[in-house]
This record gives sequence, C-alpha cells and structure tokens, in this order.
Amino acid sequence: MIYLLAAVLPPLGLLFNGQPISAVFNLLLLVVCIVLGLVFHPLLFVPSAHALIAVRMEREKRMHREVVEAIRQHGPPPGYSR
Repeated sequence: MIYLLAAVLPPLGLLFNGQPISAVFNLLLLVVCIVLGLVFHPLLFVPSAHALIAVRMEREKRMHREVVEAIRQHGPPPGYSR
C-alpha cells in the first residue's frame, strides 16, 4: 500500500514511511519537475520514481537491521564459518 501512495502522492508516501527529509526533498523535486515537465513530459515521473526507490531502500535497510539483530541475539546460523 505504501508503494501505491508513494507512486501517486510521492511526498506523502515518504512521510508515512518515516522519511521526512526525503519527503521535503521530494516536494521540492515535485515543484521543479512540474514546472519543467510542461516542456519535457517525462520529468513528471521523476518524483514518483524517487519516492518508490527511497521506500524500497528504507525497507531493505529495515530488513537488514532485523537480520543483524537476530544474529546478535541468537548467534550465527548453523554451519557458518568465518
């Protein structure tokens, strides 16, 4: 659901994903792309692409933190050699 929100309303999707600085940057990017998008139409997709990529990267970071925390808490998996 967050991906749909990030695609349709990029700054709001980033804000709900817990990325306020990215949301502000995306709002500025949205304004610039709307103005320049009147001439060069593909620029209208840039804010949505930025939001989707930022949401995905944040999700990956959260999953990585969970795996690291599980390894710290329970030790490395069986058969793991350094």
